[in-house]
Amino acid sequence: MRMYDIIEKKKQGLELEKDEIYELIRLYTDGNIPDYQMSALLMAIYFNGMTKTETSNLTDAMATSGDTVDLSMFGDLSVDKHSTGGVGDKTTLIVTPIVAAAGGIVAKMSGRGLGHTGGTVDKLESFPGFRTSLSPEEFVSQVKKCHLAVIGQSANLAPADKKLYALRDVTATVNSIPLIASSIMSKKLAAGTHSIVLDVKAGSGAFMSTPEKASELAEAMVDIGKSRGRRTAALITNMDIPLGCAIGNALEVIEAIEVLKGKGPDDLREVCLALASVMIELSLGLSSVDAKAKAKEMLESGKAYEQFKTWIALQGGDPSYAEDTSKFGSSKHEHDVLSDREGYIRSCDAEAIGIAAMKLGAGRATKDDVIDHKAGILLFKKPGDRITAGDVIAKLYTDREYAIDEARDMVLGSLEFTDEPLPEAKMIYKTIR
Repeated sequence: MRMYDIIEKKKQGLELEKDEIYELIRLYTDGNIPDYQMSALLMAIYFNGMTKTETSNLTDAMATSGDTVDLSMFGDLSVDKHSTGGVGDKTTLIVTPIVAAAGGIVAKMSGRGLGHTGGTVDKLESFPGFRTSLSPEEFVSQVKKCHLAVIGQSANLAPADKKLYALRDVTATVNSIPLIASSIMSKKLAAGTHSIVLDVKAGSGAFMSTPEKASELAEAMVDIGKSRGRRTAALITNMDIPLGCAIGNALEVIEAIEVLKGKGPDDLREVCLALASVMIELSLGLSSVDAKAKAKEMLESGKAYEQFKTWIALQGGDPSYAEDTSKFGSSKHEHDVLSDREGYIRSCDAEAIGIAAMKLGAGRATKDDVIDHKAGILLFKKPGDRITAGDVIAKLYTDREYAIDEARDMVLGSLEFTDEPLPEAKMIYKTIR
C-alpha cells in the first residue's frame, strides 16, 4: 500500500477499502507514515467526507490500535455515557450512581478538562484522596462491588486517535463529522461497554452550535455503535446556557450532591434523569416508561446518593464531604457580579462564562496548567429571568484577585437582554436511537 495512492483516492471522493483503512492506521500509529501525508489525507476527508462503512472501519481501526478493556464478564449490563463537553456539565456525577443503584454496570473512563469545558476526573479529584488511576484488577474488583468505577483514560487506549486528534488540531480538520464521530466512538468501543449513551450538546457552550449539527454528529455515532454490535442512543441537549448553576470543580461536585439529595437545579435534574433513563433502558432491557420510573425511584429514594458515597469511598475519597459539603472549603476571594441592566435575560454565551471560570483558576488553558478545585462561578440568573440593576447575577470564587475584574466583565458581557418575557428554555431537543 502506498500512502500517495490512498490520498489520491480520497481526493477523488472514492471509498477506501477496509484493509486500506486498517493498514494506514496501523502504519501511522507505529510512526511509519509522516504527518505531512496524514495531514493531506485528513484534509481530503474533511472536504469529501466518508461513507458510513468507511467511518465504521476507521473507528474500529482506531479502537483496536492499542489497549482494549474486556467487560464481557458483565454481559449486557455494562453501559457507558459520553458527553461532547459543555459548561457546568456534571451529569456523570449524578447519572452513574443512579444507573448503578438500579442494577446497571458503569465501568467508565473519563477525561480531564481543557479550555472552557470541565473534566469529570478533575471534578472527582476535589475529594481528598480520590484515586483516578486503578490497576485493571482494582477497576474490575470495584465494579463487582458497587457496579460503578470512573477512572482516567489509559495512556494506551486508542493511541491512533490521540495522534490523529493532535494532528487535526493544527491542520484545521477538527470540524469534520466522520472524524469527530470516529474519535469519540473509538474510545468508547475500546472501553468495552455493551451499551453506549451519548449526550451531544448543542449551543454556544458546545462544539456543535445548533441542534441540527448536533443531530448529524449523533446519528453518525449511533450508526457506528450499531455497526459494531453495541446498543447505542444519543440525546441532543441544550448548551446555550450552562447546565445547572455551578461552573468549577468543587462547586459542581457540591451541586451534584444537592441533586442526589433531592434538591438542586431543575434543568440539571431533568437532563440527568433523561440520560439515566436511557442508560437503564439499554443496560437492563426495560421499556422506556419503566426505565424512567426506575431512574426517578433511585434518585428520590436516596439510593443513588448512598451509591455515590460508596463509590467515592471505594476509590479512596472521603465520603463525609458528601454529607457535609462545607468541608470542600472556599476560595480566598468571593465577588458578587451585579447587574448593570434591567429586563429579561434573553440569552447568555455559555462559552464566555466557561472561559471566565477558567481565568479564575477552574480550568486549563494548556494541558500543563494546574487547576484550582475551589475556583469557579455560581450563576444565579439565567435566560428567562427578570432582573433589575443591582441584582446579583453571579458569584465569583478565586484565589486570583487579579482575575476578578476580567471575569466579571466576561460574565456581564455574555448576557443579552430583552423587554419581553421568554418561554422556558428547552433542555432536551430529541433522542436518537
